Amino acid sequence: MTVEQKHEESACRRVDGGITRVFQLLGKRWTGPIVAVLVAQPAHFADLCRAIPGISERMLSDRLTELGAAGLVVREVEGGPPLRVSYRLTEAGAALEPALQELGKWAERHLPESQPDVEADAG
Repeated sequence: MTVEQKHEESACRRVDGGITRVFQLLGKRWTGPIVAVLVAQPAHFADLCRAIPGISERMLSDRLTELGAAGLVVREVEGGPPLRVSYRLTEAGAALEPALQELGKWAERHLPESQPDVEADAG
């Protein structure tokens, strides 16, 4: 190992653990838009499907389950008939609103509308 390699290794900073955890959850496709819809108000499953064009019911269900397990979303069953399921943000989920607003502003300033689909390019 050369002196240069040792210097580079010691100069590298590890990514902050909090940032890693945030992007492991919120960096998944569809998760941000789901949270953004729920920031405005609780929503039924079908309303979430309509509000997020292109998401499949299976993907929405998977992402809602992940958000629930992370303590950001609560699933509530409304008595019927018919039974209806709605989703709302927990206090922790609602606390994301300022960060989401800032990310939206940043995107308006720095990301052109015609940004290529990064996940499609990677697949």
